[in-house]
Amino acid sequence: MHGNARPASAVEPPVMSSSSVVARVEAATDSTAAITFLGSAGRDGRERVSWRELHDDARGVAAALQARGVGPGVRVALLGPTTRPLVTAIQAVWLAGGTLVCLPLPMRLGSIEEFARQTRRRIENAQASLVVVDPDLEPFLALEPGVGDDPPVMRLDELRGDASTWERPDDDPDRLAIVQFTSGSTDDPKGVILPHRCLVQNIDSIVEGASLGSDDVGVSWLPLYHDMGLIGLLMTPMLTGFELGLAPPQDFLAAPGDWMHWMSELRATVTGGPNFAYALAARALRRLEGLDLSAWRLALNGAEPIDPVSVEGFLESGARHGLDSKAAFCVYGMAEATLAISFPQPGTGMAVDVIDPIALEHERYAAPANGTGEARRLPWLGRTLRGLELRVCDPETGAPCGDREVGEFELRGTSVTPGYFARPELTAESFRDGWLRTGDLGYLVDGEVVVCGRIKDVIIVGGRNVFPEEIERAAASVDGVRAGNVIAFGTPGRRGKEGIVVVAETREDELSRLHDDVIDRVCDSVGIPPLEVVFVQAGSLPKTSSGKLQRSACKTQYHADGLTRVRA
Repeated sequence: MHGNARPASAVEPPVMSSSSVVARVEAATDSTAAITFLGSAGRDGRERVSWRELHDDARGVAAALQARGVGPGVRVALLGPTTRPLVTAIQAVWLAGGTLVCLPLPMRLGSIEEFARQTRRRIENAQASLVVVDPDLEPFLALEPGVGDDPPVMRLDELRGDASTWERPDDDPDRLAIVQFTSGSTDDPKGVILPHRCLVQNIDSIVEGASLGSDDVGVSWLPLYHDMGLIGLLMTPMLTGFELGLAPPQDFLAAPGDWMHWMSELRATVTGGPNFAYALAARALRRLEGLDLSAWRLALNGAEPIDPVSVEGFLESGARHGLDSKAAFCVYGMAEATLAISFPQPGTGMAVDVIDPIALEHERYAAPANGTGEARRLPWLGRTLRGLELRVCDPETGAPCGDREVGEFELRGTSVTPGYFARPELTAESFRDGWLRTGDLGYLVDGEVVVCGRIKDVIIVGGRNVFPEEIERAAASVDGVRAGNVIAFGTPGRRGKEGIVVVAETREDELSRLHDDVIDRVCDSVGIPPLEVVFVQAGSLPKTSSGKLQRSACKTQYHADGLTRVRA
């Protein structure tokens, strides 16, 4: 087995100096490390700010927030691009004793009106008492303070205060630190409750599981409204005291090669991103010159299904730049666990479980492939981090599953959320006998975690349980289909049986050839021809604010004839 340093059910809590985010931030300022803002201004416009200096500024902003009534129990919604003022305000909310609500930016929404509607929805669901917004985004909020339930609005550039008047809040580990919205439905966003103790526990487990230390240098372009960006790659160095280079997500999306330049120039050791980001990085690495990636030791890959082919392509493209083939770090996590659930052993690279897809689909059993037939490759995601327990249960009966038996992952432990903000019914539905039901399907082998997919996304065709990820990867391998921009789902077909619909983005005009190639590739992969293949315009597939594909939203659009189809 891989990553066998800890048993799967280890629950001994880490040794901590404090279970308060504020106390941990203060302790981290003793280091000489800093955060470097890698903005759109270019290399000459970079700004390096020590954690001590950022903390001093944040105390002044916290004083200004306290003067506006922010304190324990008060939720503050922040909306703005990744800048020094936003990061300062994030820390300041905790220093004031308040609860942080980071709001998504309009990354791929079809209209400003839709962005404003979804933003208002989150503000309402979080019951925010104050909204702090970047001046450039203020006109789009359409909030009317004093009218109805709209909270007051402050601009980021108005947050100025005297640090000497700041009143430090008590260290209360149960105080609510973050309401983290999940990357699911944008119409009914779920706010995960994360008290201080959950954040500190999970960050300590991340530091231990990834062997992070003062010599590490992180780089992140991930959105700060997403748990991986906020907690994993901002709060972890902020609370630990190591170097971080931070860039806006739009800079990466505009030029994925910049990510590789940042890693080279800062001699960075740690970074992270979803699978699609490594596919884009691989393309950039094949054309870039003059990089030195020899310091890079951990490339965290999570937040969406991991494709071993994409990871291998990334490692192959990076090899000539000095990238260690063992740098791949495939992980499992979710907002309801604060962030991280399982890590492999650092320095071991990516390992895959090669299994029989027929047994997986028909028997929900991950039988090792015998080498003579088709096989499915799933990455090992290591063992549960300290403080967490993971078990596999039958989704319907709750009966425990044995090794290699596929079921629903259930969690409990020190960093598992107490529930969803102001959603008691949803909270009750999400727990079974004190265990959080994740909605993820997977299995364990001697304590090692392997994820197969989401329960709600499984397509049942002719008694087979087909995972949409396999269909999507097959379709995306066709030349002319945009990688990472394919959605597959089930829909009633002939004689009431469920069939497969594939929706793919393309910029091609010859759709007949593309159509046949997708059908052939899907048949080769899962043995079932799609009921329909639909080609849509680039950038039109529904995605969450963090860039995850939305299968349910796409299915709804398909049935409502709302897809932006490409016509031959």
